[in-house]
Amino acid sequence: MRSRAADALRPVRLEPGFARHAEGSCLVRFGDTHVLVTASLEDGTPGFLRGTGKGWVTAEYGMLPRATHTRGRREAAAGKQSGRTQEIQRLIGRSLRAVTDLGVLGERQIVLDCDVLQADGGTRTASITGAWVALQHCTAFMRKTGMIARDPLKDHVAAVSCGIVKGEVLLDLDYEEDSGADTDANFVLTGKGGMVELQGTAEHDPFTDEQFAAMLRFARKGIAELVALQKEAAAA
Repeated sequence: MRSRAADALRPVRLEPGFARHAEGSCLVRFGDTHVLVTASLEDGTPGFLRGTGKGWVTAEYGMLPRATHTRGRREAAAGKQSGRTQEIQRLIGRSLRAVTDLGVLGERQIVLDCDVLQADGGTRTASITGAWVALQHCTAFMRKTGMIARDPLKDHVAAVSCGIVKGEVLLDLDYEEDSGADTDANFVLTGKGGMVELQGTAEHDPFTDEQFAAMLRFARKGIAELVALQKEAAAA
């Protein structure tokens, strides 16, 4: 039973600097979904960018075996990543690159590792939101050490889920809500309101223009709150 308003986020906490050795990190909590994001700075850039003077931002995503109710097999043990894992990490990378001036980085790569410690719905949205904080702290380190002359981040980016459950539009679905949703959607938006990526699927009946508009309205409200929390974390 939902104990918060339809347009309310779960309790969100962004804890920067959680990992001692990484150039940037953030432990992000969306309710009972907890993700540790680390940003690792590497010299060099992918082959297709060599000689261009541009850097790259990419992501890897994974879930610990007991992040869910039952133990999941490590993908390393299976010898390959699932399609879901590949899709999510590509989404995270695209989202962060959308707000990064890669030319400022020089020929360096920043790898964002998103490790789900505990899952209760919304792991990809939590990962994107926390990844921005980890990336911001990494680029601040680069400026402090003289690697780059200016901030490569052009804007904030954050993500949140919305859905239609029993005919009602809800923001930031937990696992129980998501598993029973008639429609499930994820919104990746910038701090200025630009749209980076929208994912929406009708699990049962198709959704209407009016329902989509309501989900987008809820998402904008939620992401404005997430960006405010990112600003606090960036200043920490």
